[in-house]
Amino acid sequence: MGSSTAAADGLATASSRAVWPGLLLAALGAIAFSGKAIIVKLAYRHGVDAVTLIMYRMLFALPLFLFLAWWAGRGKPALTGRDWRIVVFLGITGYYLASFLDFAGLAYVTASLERLILYLNPTIVLALGVVLFKKRVSRNQVLSLAVSYAGVLLVFGHEVTLMGADAALGALLVFGSAVSYALYLAFSGEEVRRLGAMRLAGLATTVACVLCLVQFAVLRPLSAAVVAPEVIGLSVLNATLCTFAPVLMVMMAIERIGAGAAAQVGMIGPLSTILMGILILGEPFTLWVAAGTALVMGGIWMLARARTA
Repeated sequence: MGSSTAAADGLATASSRAVWPGLLLAALGAIAFSGKAIIVKLAYRHGVDAVTLIMYRMLFALPLFLFLAWWAGRGKPALTGRDWRIVVFLGITGYYLASFLDFAGLAYVTASLERLILYLNPTIVLALGVVLFKKRVSRNQVLSLAVSYAGVLLVFGHEVTLMGADAALGALLVFGSAVSYALYLAFSGEEVRRLGAMRLAGLATTVACVLCLVQFAVLRPLSAAVVAPEVIGLSVLNATLCTFAPVLMVMMAIERIGAGAAAQVGMIGPLSTILMGILILGEPFTLWVAAGTALVMGGIWMLARARTA
C-alpha cells in the first residue's frame, strides 16, 4: 500500500512539473502580446503614422514567419490551391486587417481600453457561431456577454468624457480589429487540423506581412520610411518580443496544457497592459478602469465556465 501511494504521489508530482512550463509559457505569451499596445503608443510619440508603423513591424517580422512556415512544413505535403486560398483569407482577416485596425485605433484610445476591447474576442467568436453556423447560446453565455460588454462600456464611457469623439473612433477601430481576428478563429479550425497550428500561423502571418508592405508602397511615398531611430528600435522589439515570440509561446503552451487552460492563463493580459500603461505611459488608473476590467474578466471567466458545462 505504501509503495503504491508513493508511486501515485510521484506521478502527481511529475505531472505537476510537466504542467508548470505550459502555464509559464502561456503567461509570458499573454504579457508579451499585451506589450504591443505599449510599444505602439510609445512609437506614436515620435510622429509616425499607423501605415508606416505597421510596415516596419511586419518588415522585421517577415523573415521570422517565413522561417516558421518553412520549419513547420518540413516533410509535409505541399499546399493545394484550396489551401492557399484559405491561407490568404486567414492572413487578411486574422493578421493584416486585425493588426492595421488595432494600430490605427491605438492612436485615439488608451492601451487599457484597447486591451479590454480585444479581450472581448471570445464573445465575438460566440456571436459569429450563432450568425454563421446557427449555434445555440445558453442563458449563462448570454449573461457572460452582458457582463463583459458592460465592463467595456464603463471604461469607454469614461474615456469619451475625457477625449470626446476621438475615443469613439478609436474604440470602433479596435473593435473592428477584434471582429476581424474572430473571423480568423471561426474559420481556421479545419485548416489548423490540415496544416498544423505553427505552419498555418507562419503562412498566414507571412501573407499579412506582404500586404502591409504593399499597403505602405501604395499609400505613402518612399520618403515616409525615414523615421526617428527610436521608431526603428521599437518596431524591432514589437516584431520579435511582441509578435513572433508570443505566437511560439502560446502554441507551445497549448501543446502542453491545452487551449482552454492557455486561454484562462491569458486573462493576465489585460492586467499586464493596464500595469504597463500606468508605469510606462503614465496612463491614469481610475475606479472606472478597475471596475470595467473586473467586469470584462469576470464575463470571460463566466463564458469559459459556460462552455465547459
